[in-house]
Amino acid sequence: MPPLPEKTALVTGAASGIGAAVVALLCAQGVGEFVLVDLDEAALDALDLPVPARRFAGDVADPALWDAIESACPRLDLAVLNAGIAQAAPIVDLDFAQWRRVLATNLDGMMLSLRCAMRAMSARGGSVVMTASVSGIKAEPGTAAYGASKAGVIQLAKVAAKEGAPLGIRVNAVAPGGVDTPIWDAVPMFRDLAAEHGSREAAIAAMGKLATPLGRYARADEVAAQIAFLLSDAAATITGAVLVADGGYSL
Repeated sequence: MPPLPEKTALVTGAASGIGAAVVALLCAQGVGEFVLVDLDEAALDALDLPVPARRFAGDVADPALWDAIESACPRLDLAVLNAGIAQAAPIVDLDFAQWRRVLATNLDGMMLSLRCAMRAMSARGGSVVMTASVSGIKAEPGTAAYGASKAGVIQLAKVAAKEGAPLGIRVNAVAPGGVDTPIWDAVPMFRDLAAEHGSREAAIAAMGKLATPLGRYARADEVAAQIAFLLSDAAATITGAVLVADGGYSL
């Protein structure tokens, strides 16, 4: 029997990268229905799934989006809160609008999606995994907005775990290091590196070799498998944990 038979799962940032890999894996594990959220409506609609899916295109930082989702989806068993953006700039050059944009998506959007998930799980329990980042643990120049937002996600997950425990809701976070996802394509440094090395694949490989003791970055499907473990009954006594999966970068 699949490990997640007939459960309903919410996935944000579902149209690409880690989110799309999670959807594919949860399909294989028997999830019966999805609630999928992404800003990219065309990519969201293009997901070809063998089970029913309610698709919501919009900004996760928009409370009205979550009001609509709550009204349409009163029950959830699983939630993978994964939507996020990345931008890089030294603090002295950081535009306040840029700071607010990152914090709005990565932290405001995470709170709104978490609130929706916990409300929908409050009657019967459930499991939530939030995508944080090793940038929320280890400081690096140029990551002020992204790192602060992901540090906030980590603390939010811990508070939610304490609040959710009496309701039978487990809340955990994953903190990946470098992962080969489209989020890199918006980073000017990465575009320069891809041009230098001749392809984005070569740029990802070069960064992983330089940055991690294991010598590589993760694939999206590998992070999806870690998320699926935390969602599953195999992790039944794990809550408030942060799974750091960074190839040894933070050592």
